[in-house]
Amino acid sequence: MSLERSCGPEGTDWMRIAPSTDALFLSRIEARFAGHAYDPHRHDTYALGITRTGVQSFRYRGAQRNAVAGDVIILHPDEMHDGHSGSSTGFRYHMLYIDPGAISRALGRDVVPCIRGGISRDRRLAHAVSAVFDELNRPLEPLEAVDRLSDIASALNRVADGGERAVGSVDTGAVERAKAAMLDHIETGLPLETLEAVTGQSRFALTRHFRARHGVPPHRWLMARRLERVWSAVLDGASLAEASADAGFADQSHMSRQFRRRFGMSPGAWRTVVRNGRALGAIPSDRPRIP
Repeated sequence: MSLERSCGPEGTDWMRIAPSTDALFLSRIEARFAGHAYDPHRHDTYALGITRTGVQSFRYRGAQRNAVAGDVIILHPDEMHDGHSGSSTGFRYHMLYIDPGAISRALGRDVVPCIRGGISRDRRLAHAVSAVFDELNRPLEPLEAVDRLSDIASALNRVADGGERAVGSVDTGAVERAKAAMLDHIETGLPLETLEAVTGQSRFALTRHFRARHGVPPHRWLMARRLERVWSAVLDGASLAEASADAGFADQSHMSRQFRRRFGMSPGAWRTVVRNGRALGAIPSDRPRIP
């Protein structure tokens, strides 16, 4: 599904709906409302959002709530709520709808974390939620969606009423098998079902073990390995398009965005700097590994 957009003057209400991904993230939206937004209603999903501008006001669990820019909104399934602007300037926000069962599976337990007040100012949670909206124009890769959901579930678990619950022992064998399998299929990607069969762990359990051992979830680790491959190919004279395809990126623009986030410059600018260094005799002696 292509991105739906209704953009008008600043006082106009509009909503953008991201392309569908999978059953984990049922919907991702960005919206702006000048005044009244929603009548009282309920969801059968988690709704997690982050206010971008203005004041996002809503009635939730018998009290008025007001979320300002940077605040995370956490609406639990089957909880009545409404929505309107709490200021004369309107408000803009992102919202993500998640199957509650996916949160349970990501944490490896039946009970889902509860945040009764409906609003959190925890920076880790805000970062985890915001990351899902970095590129609203494209669907998330399956393994990327698992990583993003794992980040959100972990952050929810940390700030939930009742405190954080730790993860048990780490299955290092499963982690090493996952790494080998992902590298063997770096160009084409590996179906999640295959990764589960290779490791003997569910996708969410594997993500917990992987994070505990390496400090990052599987997709982030794989992205670093792909960027290493781009780096190496460009050093060897490949074009950016060739390097991008060889490393398993869907397209060059996706690779370029990831490269800039990792290195702070575009791949084209980096290639120029390397060429200038080679002209001065500063030829890299090895291939750097990205953490």
